[in-house]
Amino acid sequence: MAVTLPSLTLGVLLGDPRLPYEYGPGGAIGEEQQRVAHEVRRALSGFEGLEVRYYDEHERLIDELREAPPELILNLCDNGYRNRLHLEPSLPALLELLEIPYTGSTAMCMGLARDKGAVHCLAAMRGIPVPNERLVDLRADPLPLPERYPAMIKPNAASGSVGVEPEGVVHDDVAAQAYLERLAGELEGPWALVQDFLPGEEYTVGVIGNPGQGLTVLPPLAIDYSGLDAGLPPILSYGSKTDPGSPYYRELRFRPAALDTDTRSRLVEAATTLFARFGARDCARVDFRAGADGVPRLLDFNSRPSCTPDGKLALMAGYAGYSYADLLALVIRAALARYAA
Repeated sequence: MAVTLPSLTLGVLLGDPRLPYEYGPGGAIGEEQQRVAHEVRRALSGFEGLEVRYYDEHERLIDELREAPPELILNLCDNGYRNRLHLEPSLPALLELLEIPYTGSTAMCMGLARDKGAVHCLAAMRGIPVPNERLVDLRADPLPLPERYPAMIKPNAASGSVGVEPEGVVHDDVAAQAYLERLAGELEGPWALVQDFLPGEEYTVGVIGNPGQGLTVLPPLAIDYSGLDAGLPPILSYGSKTDPGSPYYRELRFRPAALDTDTRSRLVEAATTLFARFGARDCARVDFRAGADGVPRLLDFNSRPSCTPDGKLALMAGYAGYSYADLLALVIRAALARYAA
């Protein structure tokens, strides 16, 4: 199911391996992310007529883009401008200012999607099930504690699972107080989200395309936590994405979701509704987790999901018969069609 691309000059925006990266192993972009950059180069090398330029030196980024702007930027930088994660939305904003077309969502969409409480409020207004939850002001004294347990405590506004740790699944007031105090000392923003911990299956749905040009929903993925030690809570922790030494990184597995027709339809409808409502572009990933009643509830709306070769979006594309190169081409074609329209 090979996907073709027209001839064009494509820029690929990546993180900067020369600069520190606070959230990487050892405070730098690790070997895993450098391997991803190599796989991207290999995948794009197979397209005839494609001139590819790679931008991974952020100190020179603005000058290089001004001097010789490509026809389109494939935005694959998950690290933020100058590897500052909170500046991730600044990259599409910069490309807008330079009037360079790019793949993926706008800074406005990314900023709104980072506010999980706001996302859940909007979803609930559209009839999409969400967890029982409340926002906690980490400046409050005393700190408000969960009304029932087990509970999940995490940052309200963060990306890359920063602040999502096993200790955030709490079973009593003592543990909840300790984790809220920890977040208060670590987060730049003052808000945490306290939710009922959902014990059921966890799913993610990938969407590629744009409203008006067509949306492709990839086969949903389920997260398999069965390899984890029984003492570890089944969550997608920060370590599952960044730390090869973490049991979450080593033991988690992913598989095609076994969903009945009705549940699949509801997840697809929720994902495409949120895609359109938030103004996402080209690709997005929407995460759900079932409660004790078996009903999947919205966990997160990822307006610019990671497009790594072994990431969830690539896995779902594989379930549909697409290679990694095909996935990149689908995202690029979606952006080209959007700009043409």
